[in-house]
This record gives sequence, C-alpha cells and structure tokens, in this order.
Amino acid sequence: MNYFTIALQCIVAISILNVWLIQNKKPTQWRGGGATTIIEEFKVYGLPVWMCYVIGTLKVILALGLLAAIWYPVLKQPSALGLALLLLGSIAMHLKIKDPLKKSFPAFLFLIMCLYIAFGV
Repeated sequence: MNYFTIALQCIVAISILNVWLIQNKKPTQWRGGGATTIIEEFKVYGLPVWMCYVIGTLKVILALGLLAAIWYPVLKQPSALGLALLLLGSIAMHLKIKDPLKKSFPAFLFLIMCLYIAFGV
C-alpha cells in the first residue's frame, strides 16, 4: 500500500468534489474569463450549459472512484486517467480563451497528480 499515492487520491478527489459540489456558484481567481460560477465559465468557453452538467457529473463520479480505489484498487487507474483527460480539457479551454497561464495552474497540477496516481509506483 503506497500512502503517498493514497494521499494524492484524497487530495485530488476532495478538491474536485469541493469545486463541483460546494464552490460551484462562488467566484474564484481560477475561473475562466470573468466568470463567477461554473455555468458562467462554460458559457465563456463557448460550451453549452448541458455540457457543464455532463462534465460535472463525470468529475464527481471519477473523484468518488479515486476514493473508492483506496479499497478497490482496480478503480484507481481508470478514475485517474478519466480525470486527467477532463483536466486536459480544462487547460485547453483556458488556452482557447487566452486566459493568463496562472488560471490553468490548478488543472495542470491536478493533471500531474492524476498521471502519477495512474502510472506511479
């Protein structure tokens, strides 16, 4: 059992759940463009509102998968890779609207953590 990987799983999962379930209607310095909510952020990216719900549902399920993977390791790699793919999309959206690189930092950091979870020791 690798405690460092488990810690990363918890950090990523709890952070994703916080963003999508608790902070979704609050402004943060990381939101794309001048958006103050997640729905506004998707509009800034030129994406339909329904996609916000699809992406949010996927992120919540995959974050829960990372937590469940502590006891069911078979879920670890698919959950981490699924989140990595979605985080890559987040970075692409920030680049698309020419946000300052700083706004992509959390997504980039969590992408690196997810790749470590999926392929690390």
